[in-house]
Amino acid sequence: MPSNQIGRRAMLAGGAGLVLTAGGGSTLAQAARRITVYKTPWCGCCGLWVDHLRQAGWTARVVEVEDLAPIRARHGVPERLASCHTGVVGRYAVEGHVPASDIDRLVREAPAARALVVPGMPAGSPGMESPRPESYVSMLVLANGATRVFGRHNGA
Repeated sequence: MPSNQIGRRAMLAGGAGLVLTAGGGSTLAQAARRITVYKTPWCGCCGLWVDHLRQAGWTARVVEVEDLAPIRARHGVPERLASCHTGVVGRYAVEGHVPASDIDRLVREAPAARALVVPGMPAGSPGMESPRPESYVSMLVLANGATRVFGRHNGA
């Protein structure tokens, strides 16, 4: 067999390996885009936030509970930063109407924190669409309970 055919076969085999590796990598990325969302049965905006996540490529499992306080306590979200639903992604809690892009960044950067929160229910946040959006921030909750701004939205 001529040497140029051996080189071509080796190159094709190597290319196939790259395709398989890339496919495996995207499977890992998809696995990381899973969130469990705890919400009360009577909240409508929580469902709209879940829709926002799904449209952004997240797989969301919804668990309805009567009281979110024990969920927040278990995941280190202080009551002063509470909202109407709590998500869990890996080791992080995601409290309130956090944009999917902030959650993507949280997972990608993996900061030393226990939660990412948008306290309250700001108008114009995902799930709280409004013709008059408010400026708001998402905040990391650090291990000691302190917070720092993570993302700025609607001109904040």
